[in-house]
Parts: sequence; structure tokens; C-alpha cells
Amino acid sequence: MKPKIKIGKAPKHQTRNSIEDIWGPRMGYKHVWPTRVDEAKDEEPDKWVQSACVLCSNGCGMDIGVKDGKVVGVRGRATDRVNHGRLGPKGLHGWKTIHHEDRLTHPLIRKNGVLEKATWDEAMSLIVEKSKDTIDRLTQHGIAFYTTGQFFLEEYYALALVGKAGLNTLHMDGNTRLCTATAAASMRESFGSDGQPGSYTDIDYTDCIALYGHNMAATQTVLWTRILDRLAGPNPPKIVVVDPRVSDTAKLATVHLQPRIGTNVALLNGIQYLMFENDWIDWDFVNNHTVGIEPLKKVVMEFPPDKVEQITGVPASQLRKAAEIVGTSKTLLSTALQGVYQSNQATAAACQINNTNILRGMLGKPGCGIFQMNGQPTAQNNREAGCDGEFPGFRNHLNPVHMEDMARLWNIDSVKVPHWNEPTHVENILSFIAKGTIQMLWISGTNPLVSLPNLARVRELLTKDDLFVVAQDIFMTETAAIADVVLPAAQWGEKTGCFTNVDRTVHISHKAVDPPGEAKADLEIFLDFGKRMDFKDKDGQPLMPFKNSEDVFEAWKKMSKGRPCDYSGMSYDKLTGGSGIQWPCNEEAPSGTERLFSNKKFFTELDYCESFGHDLETGAYYTKDEYKALNPNGRAILKACHYFPSPEEPNEEYPLRLSTGRRVHHFHTRTKTGRTPLQKACPEPEIVINEEDARHLGLKDREEVLVESIRGKVQLPVSIGGVEKGNTFIPFHFGYFDTETGGKARAANELTTAKWDPISKQPMFKGGAIRITKLPSTDGEVKIHAREQQSAAIETASKKNTKAQGTKTTRERGLEAWLGELDCAIDRLIDLYKNLLPKTDRDPDAQNGLRIMVRIATRVRKRIKPMASKYHENKNRGQKRADALADLLFQHDDSVDGTYEMLETMQGLHMYLAYIRGSLRGMYPASQALWDKECIGAVTEATEDVTKMEEWCLQQMQFRSPQTLLVPLPLKEGGKR
Repeated sequence: MKPKIKIGKAPKHQTRNSIEDIWGPRMGYKHVWPTRVDEAKDEEPDKWVQSACVLCSNGCGMDIGVKDGKVVGVRGRATDRVNHGRLGPKGLHGWKTIHHEDRLTHPLIRKNGVLEKATWDEAMSLIVEKSKDTIDRLTQHGIAFYTTGQFFLEEYYALALVGKAGLNTLHMDGNTRLCTATAAASMRESFGSDGQPGSYTDIDYTDCIALYGHNMAATQTVLWTRILDRLAGPNPPKIVVVDPRVSDTAKLATVHLQPRIGTNVALLNGIQYLMFENDWIDWDFVNNHTVGIEPLKKVVMEFPPDKVEQITGVPASQLRKAAEIVGTSKTLLSTALQGVYQSNQATAAACQINNTNILRGMLGKPGCGIFQMNGQPTAQNNREAGCDGEFPGFRNHLNPVHMEDMARLWNIDSVKVPHWNEPTHVENILSFIAKGTIQMLWISGTNPLVSLPNLARVRELLTKDDLFVVAQDIFMTETAAIADVVLPAAQWGEKTGCFTNVDRTVHISHKAVDPPGEAKADLEIFLDFGKRMDFKDKDGQPLMPFKNSEDVFEAWKKMSKGRPCDYSGMSYDKLTGGSGIQWPCNEEAPSGTERLFSNKKFFTELDYCESFGHDLETGAYYTKDEYKALNPNGRAILKACHYFPSPEEPNEEYPLRLSTGRRVHHFHTRTKTGRTPLQKACPEPEIVINEEDARHLGLKDREEVLVESIRGKVQLPVSIGGVEKGNTFIPFHFGYFDTETGGKARAANELTTAKWDPISKQPMFKGGAIRITKLPSTDGEVKIHAREQQSAAIETASKKNTKAQGTKTTRERGLEAWLGELDCAIDRLIDLYKNLLPKTDRDPDAQNGLRIMVRIATRVRKRIKPMASKYHENKNRGQKRADALADLLFQHDDSVDGTYEMLETMQGLHMYLAYIRGSLRGMYPASQALWDKECIGAVTEATEDVTKMEEWCLQQMQFRSPQTLLVPLPLKEGGKR
């Protein structure tokens, strides 16, 4: 059968066949990594154009070879600090997609159910029309953006301006949520801000590399090459690997721990237990440069090796060996990736990895560091620029000074900076789409119809009649196929911009060739949208006056100045010609900064930190006052957390654990790699199972099986061996763009759960429960037991009732009802106080306090009444709720002079006040989203007063309770006190 998609030919000239020889020849070393220039080309270029590779997060310096306006090859940059000339198989083949015949070359608009060719003016005019219509019907909060980890820094920053400064919305997330959200979250928790502490050069010096859930041999092949060369040189480092699979990385481990999927926190607590037990702690560093040591010790001492073995399946003897290496090596470099980030208790586990380095003082010096690894080439820039779960320059949304600084740099009113919450993560965006409160979704550079968990739900939501979908990409992906408008984008090599890798190295990638047809750079698309929407600053000047990417970079330098990710000392000229440069780069560090925290000072100062942190169990964020009480003040934070089982454990019906992940020859959903010779090396997905599980099911290698979870099913060949009993593995790269309509379901995310980490909001791709069923023999015929649903989604999109997208249906927002209930509750509170006054005439202390409470509550009412009137409150529902709660809490009509009755009354008042404070807490972000300074002020002042009243009630309870609860009173008639 002829392939549905054309697979590009291998380069004619290669320094090695990198598909077969993935890491290349060994060059053993210590301290200085030797240079080895890798190259792949079809013919000799006329010129070489500086760039860097965008097919993993390593960020290898690369030159693009150009001849007659075409890319004809690539080579590693010998001068670059990241790779010293080396390239991996994806870097040596990915360039083949630039001139692929399937590239999108002109805009498409869905008309009569079919995507038809359109002009740029038609496409952008329609997008602007839909944007303004959505704002008119639903406010700006009816629009959301879901973006990528593969744009350039300048494009992210332009998109952040569109969303946060132009539309003033928080509904912006990226597919970085799926791969690196936990990396950022853990660094905020431990160090006060995002920003990788280590440097790749730490590999050159370290005595120990601990890899947690990180199969570096497949995910960052050039970085693994660096480790292989260290292992081949003098004094090789010891390698500790934590991975349920026997990966290529694990095969070279000094100690390989294979825990049950979802038990990382228990394992890491066990390692820390042994560090305390054996006194493998740098107490001078801990006492002077950390906070949180006692709570941490209290928790981890509940995880001795025998208990850890029961939870994780890791033998206690193996745990001891690993802990001894981690605890006694002279230097320590720790890394983590999706085996941690996409598993149970992701942020909690990543923080425990940070703890191991902090406890040993192994930060800020050669050979010592942490890589909370990224999964995409420019994920770091998405986080820096504020297009996903962060704010530009790693600013703290709970710090008014940070938000005012951002508003000043953008020259917009500070009240319009959307900072009433953390940015909306993608699962909540989908929930709002389901409820119909988001009706426009702009997807750029990503493919959620393959990459998001629980695909059945995603397909259903993204093909809703009332949702207008824009897809901006370089190929017709599964997601673009269901969009209402498709915008053809330029890819790497066809535009100029900068991007940053895991160890903070910034590279510039210069434009080498023109994009195909009418395709445009993503930056150009976003700037055009901003111009058409007529986004202005507060002086009436264009919000985005940029002419090119360098203009945007210069604006970004101002936004980053003084923040952890300081680019102010960089320029396009400085980045051109040599190696990439590590941020922070500024007047104090004009050549960049090799590693962070060499001065033992962390980003945790109250007024500087990016976050005040979170509770690792619930995900609730800490307030400024709570953080102030912790008082890290430039010290690292040791975060503790108990182990809790995964929310979806195997059971009788679904007895196996599923993990998904990468294969070395592919990247993400194969949009690029699936069109290169890399596809032939890894042509289809499979499910990897343990030998004992295979025997139990009566399976043979390569036999097709039906794999099911409670969410969906796929039909795959089985590969036996390489995982622990009870665990399974499916690569997540494969969707349906290159399969026949009506074929077998094969996308791993048909099975995965949409449960996510409470802090990072990263989905738990590793840990769902599945079952495997042996299929009956078909004598060579392929019988389909799980049919793909992508073609059905495309059919649904073709039948969308697009008139529903602009229909002004009868709607009712909740603001009026919420204000009405708040108003009613405050009125009822005043009545409660007044009714209690005559009943407390024998308790002067309570009576005097109640008089003060009446005064304060009346003040609260004066603040809230004008807001309730301004927004046309609706009391129909609120009056019933306010009265029902009051009647429940205050059921006695007689005197409350009795000591127990008075204590009960104070408790009831506190509960009623908490109800009012909760209503005010809900109003505060709403008032911010309304940009109503008067309302913000009223709610803030009312909250302060209600908090005062709550504290009075609590203090009344505190002084009354011992006497009331412990001293017996004589009983009256009827058994009353």
C-alpha cells in the first residue's frame, strides 16, 4: 500500500548514520568536552546560516546550509557551548521538512463544511470579526489561546501582549503544560522563581549524576552523548537512574531503581530518610541558607527503607545503595523529566529532588546542580514571556508592585493587567468551553487532538457548534483538520528569533530561506492581529509598534531587566557569530552566568520572588503573610510532603498501570519527524509489557492486543520485556494524520486520564489503569476491534452549525445574583447582631463587643450597597440562602447568657462571617476582571472589616472555651445547663 504521507529521503552525505548510530563515537574526557562536528547535507551549500536545533530541549548550536534559496543541509556549531559541534538524529534529519510537499501554503476558511483556500485579509478579517463578536457577547473572557513550546521568544512575547495587554485575559496556556509545568513549579517552590540552577558544564566535573524519570538517552541525545563521553574518560561519574523501564539510560546505571508508577514521593522521602539517618547533610549550608529543615525531617523519617519497599517495590538494599551514592558523592548533578512531571504528586516529587541537592549544599559550584529538564526547545521562553502559567519576566501575580511594573512597561492602566489568578490552565479552558463561556480558541503550533489526555473529550469539545477554532501551524495536523480557520506559518529556518534551552543558554536563529507560498512568521501573524484589533496603550499609541523581531527583542530586554531571566545585556549582534549566552546577562554579568546561586543567595526575597509557594498536598497557594512568616529571605526552601497513592490505581477490571513517553526517533506528535526518514526507524506505536504479564495473558511478541481504560481503547502490537511487572508503556507520538480513514485507534491519549497535579496542573500521563485483551487469530486478516475516531471528528467539524458561534442567546451572568446574596447576608448579619444585643445583657463583654460589631457591619454594608446597586443585584436566590444559613446557625430564641450557649453563638457568628468572607473572596477577582477600581477598593476594605469581626469571634471563643468546656455547671429543670 502506498504511504499516505511522503517520507523524505535521507541526506546524501552524513558524517554518520545517526538513525542507527544515535550517539556517535566516544571521545572520553574530563573537564573539557572535545569538539566533534556532525553534518548532514544533500549538496555543498553556498552559505551557512547560524541557528540552533529545535527538535528537543537541549538547544544545540547549528548552522543551516543554503543553496539557491533552499536548505540543503545542517551542521553542528563547533564553537557552541551546548553541543561542541554534535547533533542528534532529529537535528540531522528534521530540516528535511522545510521543503516538504505537505506544507501549508495559504490560509483556509471553513465554508459549507469544507476548508477552502482564502486570502490573508479574508482569514484575518474573519478572526477579528469573531473576536469582537465574542467580546460583545461574552466579554474578553470568552477568548482563549493555547500555544506551543516551539515559537521564538519574540513570538511568545508578542502573543503575551495580545492576550494579557490587548485582550486583558488570563485564558492563555501552552502545551508546555504537558511537559515542563512541573519543572517551573518546583523551582518556584524551592528557589523562589523559575530558572534552572545548573549548567551543562556540570556534567564535565560531576562525580554523580542522578536521573529521576529521565531517559536522557532518548530525550536529549546530545546531552547523553556528553555523559557517555564522561563515562568513557578518566574518573567517570556514578549514575543513579530511577525509571520503571530498562531504558538505554538505565542500562548504564551504577544503580537502577524501578519503582511502581506513581510512587516517586515515597521513594524520594526514603532517600532523604537515609540521608538524615547517616548524617549525609551539609549542616552549615542548611542552617545558614535554607528554611524548612525540621518539617522536612519530621515527614521523611516516616519513610524507612522497609516501608518504601512496600510502597514502591524497590528493594531496601537497592534504595540504600542509591542513597549512599547521592549522599556521599563529592559533587552531585540531579535531573528530572516526565517520569516525575507526568506522574502522581508531580510537583511534590520534583521538590524532593531539589531537596537532595539542597541538603547536601550541592548548588552553584562546578559539578553540582539541578536540571528540572524541559521537554521542548523553547518551552523556557514560553514561561519567561508569560504565555502559559507564568507572567512575563517571572513576575508574581500576588505582588502589586510586579503587576504595576508590568503595566508601566506596557503603558497600560495597571487595573487592566489580568492578575486576579494564576493563568488558566488548559483543562480549565476545556471546562469553560464545555460550559459555553469560552467560544473562541486560538491554537498555535501544537496539536491537542493527539497530545492532550482523554482524547474523546477533547474531540467532542473542539468540534462544538458554538466554538470558533483557529489553528496556526506548518502542516495539516489532526487539530488543523477540525478548525474553522487555518493559518499557514513559517517554521524554523524561515524566520529570525531567539530561544533558550534548559541551562538558560540563549541562541539566535537567523532566517535562512523564505517560507513556502503565503506562509507567514508567527510573529507577523500576531502583530497583524494586534493592528487589526486596534490595540492601544493608555496614551492612544499602538500597543505593539514593532517592525521586526529585533524590535520585540529590545522590548523584551526591558521587561526582563532586573528579573531572574535578565536579558538586558544581550543583543542580536552579541548573539551572532559565536556561542549561545546564558542568562542572566546584564551589566554585572555581561558574558552571561554559567550557574545560578554561586553566592548562596536564592530568589526567595519577599518582594522579588515569583511565587509565595503552595501547599504540596492541596495545591492551595500561600498568601504574602504566610510566606512572610516563613521568612526565606534569600534562602532555599525545603518542602516536605507525605506520599499519597495515585487517584487511579489498578483494580480487578483494569489491573495494569500505563505510562506514556517518547521514542528516540520522534518528537511530539510527529508533525515533522513523521515526514522524515526517522519515521521508518519507528513506524508505529506498540505497548511494552513485562514478560510475566505476557505469559499470564498468553501473548507472543508483536501480537496485536486490545488495550482499554475507562476512557477509551486502542489496538496495538505488543512488545515484551523492559518494564517491571504490572507496568506498561506506550509512546505518545502517534496520531492519525498518516493513517487510513476508519483504521485502528492507536493514539496513547485515547487511554490517558485528565487528572492533573494540584500545583503545576500537569496531566498525569503516567499512572492510569488499563487492561490488555488477547485478540482472536485472524489468519492474516486485520480485524479492527478499536476504530479510530479522528475521521468522525473531522466529519463533525464539517457539519458544524457555525451560526451558533455568533448567536446572541439569552444569557444570564452570575454577578448580579452573587452581589445580591452578599448584600442580603450583610443585612442579615446586622440583624443578628442587633437581635443578640438584648439577649446578652448579663454579659457586658459580649454586649460591648456586639455594639462594635454592629458599627463595623454597618460600615461594610455602606461599602457594598453601592456596588450591588451599580451592577443591578438580584436578591431572589441570595435572600433564601442567607436566611437559611442564619436560621440553621441560630435556632434558639431565648437568652444566650448561658456559658455554653454564648460559646455556640460565637461559633455561629464566626461561621456566618466566614460565609460572607467567602462571598467577598469570590467578588475580588471578579472586580479585578471588571477593571473596576471602585469595586476593588470596596471589596478590599469590606474584607478587612469582616476579617476583624471573625477575629473578635475567635478570640471570644478562645477565652470562653476552657471554662465552658471543662468546668461542670449545675443542671436546671429539664436537664439544661
